[in-house]
Amino acid sequence: MLDYAALHALAAVVREGSFDRAARALHVTPSAISQRIRLLEDRVGCALVVRGQPCVPTDTGRRMCQHIDRVRLLEQELNDALPALAPEGGARVNLPVAVNADSLATWFAPAMAAYAAQAPVLMAVSVDDQDHTAEWLRTGAVLAAVTGTARPATGCNSQPLGAMRYVAAASPAFVAQHFTGGVGAGSLAQAPSLLFNTKDELQASWVRRLCHRHVELPRHTLPSSHAFVTAALAGMGWGMFPLAMVALQLAEGALVELVPGAPLDVPLHWQTARAASGLLDGLTRQIVAAARAALQTV
Repeated sequence: MLDYAALHALAAVVREGSFDRAARALHVTPSAISQRIRLLEDRVGCALVVRGQPCVPTDTGRRMCQHIDRVRLLEQELNDALPALAPEGGARVNLPVAVNADSLATWFAPAMAAYAAQAPVLMAVSVDDQDHTAEWLRTGAVLAAVTGTARPATGCNSQPLGAMRYVAAASPAFVAQHFTGGVGAGSLAQAPSLLFNTKDELQASWVRRLCHRHVELPRHTLPSSHAFVTAALAGMGWGMFPLAMVALQLAEGALVELVPGAPLDVPLHWQTARAASGLLDGLTRQIVAAARAALQTV
């Protein structure tokens, strides 16, 4: 039988990043947190937390955290059905999800906020590239994810959301400076581009489709969707932008498409852990409805 007090301690350390903050969150002493986790590690026969700044879970630790997250969701459902069991003050449960930055900056955040405003949950959002968020599900770090992968991770369900439409754009001054002779492999190899991080393949994918070959792009790295827009408006480089994010700037002429009428559509999917809870089902309904209203039909 698992020690659920120890599992709660483990989840608190991972969520808060330290033993001291976990102790404050659970209203116990740091030594009590340390003892509970040590006993749990002795029980399972391996380390569950890598002590550091911040503390991070091992692979087994992540699976333990995923288990306690599911248990909390099921307990919340039971409390709703049997109010006499519910703790005083009404507890909220942690609901960890992963999403790509562009979805979070456009359609996802309003849908998530609307759900969290009326559901007894505390959203824990992790951001990663859409081609990598499924890994968060596979490791047990989250219970749901917006991902570019249609094939469900082990133990998960997957459903299509639609496609996010991207356009390659820059300021008119930048285009006049770097693309006077047109947009092609030669000019793209010289004009600075904007990259979210090293996982970002959007620019490379658009260029490959346009030029029918790989082009090595000079790039600035800016890990912020909104900073992308600011940098492009200032003439720092060209980038791939969600159409919904820059529609106003395009309409006003503050940004222009490098090649008009050549968008890049990126299909997205919503993957959720199976047999989680009705709370996760409620979030799913909210996310799917928002996505179908905001994204392109595939």
